[in-house]
This record gives sequence, structure tokens and C-alpha cells, in this order.
Amino acid sequence: KGRRLSAEYKLQRRVAGYHDIRMDGMTDLVMRAKDASVFDIGCNRGLVGFEMANNGAAKVHGCDIFPEGITTARELFADLRSVESKFEVVDLTGGAAAVTAAFGQEQYDIVLCLATMHKLKRVMPRDQLSGLMQHFGKRTRQYFGWRATSEKLAENDEEMAWLDSWLPPIGLKRVHTSYISRTLGVAAIWARA
Repeated sequence: KGRRLSAEYKLQRRVAGYHDIRMDGMTDLVMRAKDASVFDIGCNRGLVGFEMANNGAAKVHGCDIFPEGITTARELFADLRSVESKFEVVDLTGGAAAVTAAFGQEQYDIVLCLATMHKLKRVMPRDQLSGLMQHFGKRTRQYFGWRATSEKLAENDEEMAWLDSWLPPIGLKRVHTSYISRTLGVAAIWARA
């Protein structure tokens, strides 16, 4: 049976770039990972979190709707005994309640939303997406990092404008914007005011 399942399972590329370049344009957050707690929204296989752990993060949590990726993230972090880690399968269309069911009320020094929002806006009404992003913003102690997708530049700027309207009312102000990555698109960081 196991041989049949492995023959049916086909690995697929799920992200643009490798984990280290996924932070292109926002490496200031990697430099601030030492002793920090990090939450990765749409963490895929946990490689960005692994990069944060390699730069001293004390806690790395993440969620994704991709069960195989969550399994990989758990296995990747199993040997990192100095890092508290937790990775859960979460359907973010369930909003704040789905996140809270998996992670309680925990807050994090750094929250990352890398190439995830464009997927959510396809399946969530804008008001629900706004509520979800504000929920993650309220969980952010210091920095909220976001990356668009490189495919549709006008939509990327629209997403950033949405975050600029959703995050300031909960105390986050955009402090950094980078268009340097031609491969991965625009990135921005909001900081707790």
C-alpha cells in the first residue's frame, strides 16, 4: 500500500524561489529574528521559519492548508531543540476563529504573510479578509511582513494599499517598502507604532 501511495504522490513546486530569497527586500526582519517569536501565515513547508530559526528565533509557529507541507515543517523542526515550534493545518477562510482554535491568543514579535494574501482574496470576501489581516496584525508585537506575488503588479499595489488602510487602526505603520526583487515582487513591513 505504501508503495502505491508514493507512486501516486507527485511532488510539486509550491513557491517562487528558495527560502532564503523569499525574504529578498525584507531581510531586516531576518536580522531581527534573534530571540524573537515568529508566526508564518501560509508557511508551506516551513523553510522561511527555518531561516528565521537559523538566525536565532526562539519560537517559530506557522499554518497552511497544505497538510504535507505542515508535516514537512514539523519534521524539519523536530531536531531544532532550542526552538519552540508549532505548525498546524488551518483553513484561513475560517477567519480569526480558525487561527485561534489552533494557536490560542498568542502574540508574536514578527508575523509574516508571504505570497499568501493574493490566494486568500480569491476565496474570501474583502471584509472577511480585512478582519483576518487585522486579527494577525493584533497578534503582531513588533513587525508585520508582507510579500505580494510577482505576477500581477497592479494587484500587488492594491493589496499593499488595503493593508495600509487595515493595519494603522490597530497600531501598525508601514516603515519599509521594497521593489528590489524582480523575481518575487514587492515586499513591505509594518511596525508597531
